[in-house]
Amino acid sequence: MRPLHRETHLIERIGWLRAAVLGANDGLISTASLIVGVAAASPSRTEVMVAGLAGLVAGSMSMAAGEYVSVSSQADTEDADLARERRELAEQPEAELDELTQIYIDRGVEPDLARKVAQQITAKDAFTAHARDELGLTSHIAARPVQAALTSAATFAVGAAFPLLIAILAPVRGLTWTVSIACLFGLAVLGAIGARAGGSGVLKPTLRVTFWGAVAMAATAAIGAVVGRAV
Repeated sequence: MRPLHRETHLIERIGWLRAAVLGANDGLISTASLIVGVAAASPSRTEVMVAGLAGLVAGSMSMAAGEYVSVSSQADTEDADLARERRELAEQPEAELDELTQIYIDRGVEPDLARKVAQQITAKDAFTAHARDELGLTSHIAARPVQAALTSAATFAVGAAFPLLIAILAPVRGLTWTVSIACLFGLAVLGAIGARAGGSGVLKPTLRVTFWGAVAMAATAAIGAVVGRAV
């Protein structure tokens, strides 16, 4: 008998990849936009750095809290469905067997064979079978609130640190354009990395994140310029 080979599927990364991509992109876009907006209103490097650092800290905490609450809600829903499924298996085993059989029939298995498969799988682990085939829940896509919160906070801070570093190094006179151009390049790199990590094409995600980053920075720069002149 030939030994089984282990396959690594990209879907197994979904738990942390979504939070990582969201955190890094949000950190770079929001902090760069904040820096550009403040720089357009005031040429003071001190004010720009204070605003950028405050944005990094506040954004990291906000991302962690938001991801934790959001993913916890998802986890609560999953737990409620699993608890109901466990209860139904205890109270209505035959009805649940019929339900599992019908799922396999709907997928193209012959009725007699579907019944046998359902019986054999139920005898081994009925709960796992129903969680997977009825609810679509498996271990690699289960909600993990702490993982999502920590990943988002860390990647937000990393993304936000990039425009802060550029703001430190760039000359004050051209700070707005320097930060904008450098951060658009950084967004393109992040988009490409996220696309590659997820196994998709690079061009479309890269253009998408770069475009919306440009829109965000242009909007805050315009607001900063208007407010700066008014004040």
